[in-house]
Amino acid sequence: MQTLTELNLEYNQIGDVGVKHVARGLHNIKTLKVLMLSDNEIGDVGAQHIANALQNNTTLTTLDLGGNRIGDVGAQHTANALRNNTTLTTLDLYGNNIGVVGAQHIADGLRDNTTLTALRFRENQIGDVGAQHIADGLRNNTTLTKLDLVRNQIGDVGAQHIADGLRNNTTLTAVDLRENQIGDVGA
Repeated sequence: MQTLTELNLEYNQIGDVGVKHVARGLHNIKTLKVLMLSDNEIGDVGAQHIANALQNNTTLTTLDLGGNRIGDVGAQHTANALRNNTTLTTLDLYGNNIGVVGAQHIADGLRDNTTLTALRFRENQIGDVGAQHIADGLRNNTTLTKLDLVRNQIGDVGAQHIADGLRNNTTLTAVDLRENQIGDVGA
């Protein structure tokens, strides 16, 4: 297993117990760069297992946790890992039932992270307040280049917050806000 660079376990039923074993494997496989765990019924406990493994991992660059159910608590665990991890460049958290509180945690992680370049945060429920938190995180982040906020119930106020956050950000090159509730005031 010392040559394994990509592990794709998408669309299984790994759950929190199974992902605990995957997380243990992250400690042993020193070559793994890409870990795809989308749509696996992983909750906040499973997110904690992965986050704990990321604290000391020095090889993983891409983590896909999309389509699970980590929620706000799992987002907090993930954000804690972002603060310390120095190799992760792409993080996918689409469709994870993450709300305003989880968005705040992720934004806090973005403030401290120095490697993440792409965040796929689509199909959660962050709304305008969550968009404000993300915008606050963007003000100090100097590495993120792509941000996906599709279908997040963001309205005019949230779009204005994102625009404000972009004023000081010098690295973001692509922001996707499709299929939200942004009207002419937010445009």
